Formats: sequence, structure tokens, C-alpha cells
Amino acid sequence: MKKIILTLTVFFAATLFASAQENANNPNAPEISFEKEVHDFGTIDYAGDGTYAFKFTNTGKEPLKITDAKGSCGCTVPKWSKEEVAKGQSGYINVSYDTKRQGPFTKTVTVMSNAGKNPTKVLTIKGVVKTQEQTEDQTPFMKPGGASPLENPKQ
Repeated sequence: MKKIILTLTVFFAATLFASAQENANNPNAPEISFEKEVHDFGTIDYAGDGTYAFKFTNTGKEPLKITDAKGSCGCTVPKWSKEEVAKGQSGYINVSYDTKRQGPFTKTVTVMSNAGKNPTKVLTIKGVVKTQEQTEDQTPFMKPGGASPLENPKQ
């Protein structure tokens, strides 16, 4: 059984690699361009809105298809349209972070597509989630080192 699974895994990996190579040499291949690849939420409330939509555009000539998107952990969930994106059109990858996890975070989402030159892109979200007490009491969030958001220690 292990040999069958290994053989199938190698076969699918080789097929994907060959397909990616074929598209990389295609001058008409789709291309994916994101408006930005990193989003900083700043400081957000415990159980607050941890969702951001990364906008992308197909700058290639053929239709673009997002084939998969995976978060770096279970607390980061990407959602995207399964429809192809035509030349010059835009789409979104919506990323949700579980804001019931307090403290600083940096998470990634790996996006795979049929793009020619860069079929894999890594998007990043980051920020700091207040504690539940800080959110409920509306106490100012203290940054590491003791500076409050209203103070700028570098001035």
C-alpha cells in the first residue's frame, strides 16, 4: 500500500512540475499580480475582524486560475473564487485570522495558480491581538517597551 501511495505521489508531482514548466515557457501564459503581498492589521480587538481581501489582477494573456491556497496554520483560512480570471480582470483572496488568539502574529498564505513565471505566491498577514480584558475594558494597548500608541519614543 505504501508503494502505491508513493508511486501516485511521485506521478502527480511530476505531472504538476511538467505542467508548470510548460506554462513557464508560454509567452501567452497568465500572470498574477497582487496590489500588495503583506497586510499589517496593526492592533486589533480580541474576537475582532481579522479578515483582509488581497486583490490580484491577471496581467497575462490567457485566463488565470487559482488552483489552491493554504494558510500556514489552522488559524489562517483563505477563500477564493474557483472561477477563471480573464486577461486584465481582478479577483480576491480573502484571508481570515482567528482573533481569539491574543498577542502578536505573523502568518502566511501560499497561493498556487497556473501563472507562467510565478505560479506560487506567498501572502503575509501580521498584527497584534489585544487580550480579552483590554478589549472589554477599552484600556490602551501598551506596546513592548512601555510606549502607548499615542507616544512615539523615537521623537
